[in-house]
Amino acid sequence: MEGMAYGAGKAGGAFDPVTFFQQPHTILRIVSWLFSIVIFGCIANEGYVNRPDEVEEFCIFNRNQNACNYGVTMGSLAFLCCVAFLALDIYFPQISSVKDRKKAVLADVGVSAFWSFMWFVGFCFLTNQWQVAKHEDNPLREGGDAARAAITFSFFSIFTWAGQAFLAFQRYKLGRTPPSSPRTTSTPARMRPPRPTAPTPAGDLESPSAAGTYQQPSTEAAFDGSAGYQRQDY
Repeated sequence: MEGMAYGAGKAGGAFDPVTFFQQPHTILRIVSWLFSIVIFGCIANEGYVNRPDEVEEFCIFNRNQNACNYGVTMGSLAFLCCVAFLALDIYFPQISSVKDRKKAVLADVGVSAFWSFMWFVGFCFLTNQWQVAKHEDNPLREGGDAARAAITFSFFSIFTWAGQAFLAFQRYKLGRTPPSSPRTTSTPARMRPPRPTAPTPAGDLESPSAAGTYQQPSTEAAFDGSAGYQRQDY
């Protein structure tokens, strides 16, 4: 039987905010949520600059609109994804079906791994475009701190989402672990068969030596415990 697991707590349990916010995967979700806000906000507010003789603003990352669009889009989607999974974590104890819990945990593993990869791509993309940006496109270096912050928190997001994927995978393995079978407190003793002895002559069956070497256990003794058999107590 697959465990009642795929997460701590029994189905239908009351929601405990203190315990919920102390869980490692909840902390990582909140941190990832904050990182996505920083990335989205930095690029949306200060990620577009222009030259002194221009009116139109361009992306601060080498005037590559795709770089800014990538950061803004990924930041907003990651924000919504964190909110959705936080809501799922709150609702998770109310899920009574083991199959539904399994699907939720597997979705957590896949989505978290996906976002970890996407932030790795975003970090490499933004870093490359920032390095090749021309000084004449932004002589006053306006928005430089915002650009570096977006790059930095993109890098940190790789590990926060990877941590969520790891913790979700641990929950999945825990859910597939069958419960340990209860151990019996007593072990029945084995009936020891009598040791065979060499046959004696027919004339010596009634001799004292023959009686001392071999005795046939009685039927009653075999079942009342006197012949080495102890009945199992239940």
